Amino acid sequence: MLFWEDFHEGHKAACGRYVVGREEIVAFAREFDPAPIHLDDSAAEATRLGGLSASGWHLCCIFMRLAADGFLTRSSCLGAPGIDEVRFLKPVHPGTVLSLKREVLETRSSKSRPEMGLVKFRFELVDAGGTVMMDLVSSVMFGRRNPGFRPA
Repeated sequence: MLFWEDFHEGHKAACGRYVVGREEIVAFAREFDPAPIHLDDSAAEATRLGGLSASGWHLCCIFMRLAADGFLTRSSCLGAPGIDEVRFLKPVHPGTVLSLKREVLETRSSKSRPEMGLVKFRFELVDAGGTVMMDLVSSVMFGRRNPGFRPA
């Protein structure tokens, strides 16, 4: 079990492997983001994206799956207050293999809730060649191993 105390500024880790499927891209788009670049091969090929591409919001869901499987479900995660920044850098086409990289940018204990601390991460969804496809910065709240302890 990972607690707030287990995260240290500068720590980097990688996890997961996710193959983005064509049918999945289209199904997500039909339900949540029905833009032609996510639904129709011909329409998408005529754009600067160069073919059918996953919605950025779909990528956020893939990020969440990889983060949950990679470390959040075996941590004292208490949720997140929001997302500071998200950037969709490259189009993700069917067959792209994604993995998740994370870096701890900073940690801080909660002043109002001594049982938790916050960890600010930079997450990157990268393809098999290491190209960053999506970048996301967010703080995550974690329970503390020793909630009563206050460092001097």
